[in-house]
Amino acid sequence: MNRVENLSMSTPTPSPRPASQSVGFWKETWRRFLRRKEAVIALGVVSILALIAILSPAIAGTKPIVCKYKGKIYFPAMSYFNESWENPIFQKDRFRKRYPLNLPKKDPQSWAVWPLSFNDPYRRVEDNEWPNRPGNPRGDQSGPTKMNLFGTDETGVDVFAKMVHGTRIALLVGFVSMGIATAIGMLIGAIGGYFGGWIDSLLSRFTEVVMCIPTLVLILALYSLIQRPTIWHTMVIIGATGWPGISRLMRAEFLKIKQADYVAAARVSGISPIKIILRYILPNALAPVLVPVTFGIASAILLENSLSFLGFGAPPPNPSWGSVLSSAHGNYQLWWLTVYPGLAVFLTVLSYNVIGEALQEATDPRLREGGR
Repeated sequence: MNRVENLSMSTPTPSPRPASQSVGFWKETWRRFLRRKEAVIALGVVSILALIAILSPAIAGTKPIVCKYKGKIYFPAMSYFNESWENPIFQKDRFRKRYPLNLPKKDPQSWAVWPLSFNDPYRRVEDNEWPNRPGNPRGDQSGPTKMNLFGTDETGVDVFAKMVHGTRIALLVGFVSMGIATAIGMLIGAIGGYFGGWIDSLLSRFTEVVMCIPTLVLILALYSLIQRPTIWHTMVIIGATGWPGISRLMRAEFLKIKQADYVAAARVSGISPIKIILRYILPNALAPVLVPVTFGIASAILLENSLSFLGFGAPPPNPSWGSVLSSAHGNYQLWWLTVYPGLAVFLTVLSYNVIGEALQEATDPRLREGGR
């Protein structure tokens, strides 16, 4: 008996295994997103386009990225983002946007760091504007060369420079317009879904009315009324008419989540409706909204390029992919005016659609339950 007791006492008791921690929703969504190689490639393409848009003055331009002139440091290339950012001293000294020859001529002690490609998106580079360099070719001789990677258009403006700076407009249209649409859609959908009743009914009817408004026709009508339309008018119209899908998704999520126990407990505790919406419901309702936002960015970019092709996009001399495509109309022998901007539009829209599809699968609870 004692021997049995001693054996039982000497046997170590197995320690309990620690409970496995559950992975958070967003972490699991990101993990599932990374499983799709095409989605990762598409995300890489979009990231590269964003870098090109941000660094466009350093990639292609005829103005120094940074220069020292008369003892001070200037950043003339920033004027590609906003023309008023160019320092007045260069206008006072009559540079006339010709920096390579004027900098050493007017200040022998000056120095400058130049963009990778010495070409301007707004005008033709003239003969000897850069020392010992011929001007950009025109007409039938304007095909791709070492100096003009994507060739030039009929007026001699470099297509590569227009493509690089046009990336900024393309992405700006997509993100700004869908930012406006997301803000409006989330606000209307959240209010209607949370409060319900006559408020929900009124907002739903308003949403249905907006869904019947054709965006393209509205933009063309506005452009006929405004004397000097800008690309910002296009962004506002796309955003003001592109929110109904986001609103309906947000409303459906709020109708479902507001029945949860933690929302009822927060309501009983006396927490204000605004705080309940922003802190308890909205973070859990964001996932389904990401999908239409991603698809909406692709649609906005495609719509802007369609308008630019028709001559209603970014007003000249602002470069855009659609305007390059438009310049190829009637000049089909200049194939580079069609191929390069066409590929840019295709890859950009395709990348956003692939990202949207991957997000839809990663956030869909039915696919999670199926073990996919």
